[in-house]
Amino acid sequence: QVQLVESGGGLVQAGGSLRLSCAASGRAFSSYAMGWFRQAPGTEREFVAAIGGSTSYADSVKGRFTISRDNALKTVYLQMNSLKPEDTAVYYCAAGRIPTPRAHEYIYWGQGTQVTVSS
Repeated sequence: QVQLVESGGGLVQAGGSLRLSCAASGRAFSSYAMGWFRQAPGTEREFVAAIGGSTSYADSVKGRFTISRDNALKTVYLQMNSLKPEDTAVYYCAAGRIPTPRAHEYIYWGQGTQVTVSS
């Protein structure tokens, strides 16, 4: 069993930066692939980034967002730079067996943290 708690969301102006954190509890954190997803009102949850043996990103965030992890701290991060109003969403972290963009393949999910980017 893994519990995930996101933090670091907030209100930021366009062009600004935020760093999201996702703290995990439970065993074997390092064995899980981790992903970040986001969901804006009225839309489906969409893939943002994943990290396993390597990293992958949605095209919409490539070059602006960076996913990383610290296994000793059981934490995964999402550094978000050059933020745009269209990045506004609730951001979720997830743990699974493989670093996939498919949300249904993740086993554990956090409760989410709101990111709002003003224009």
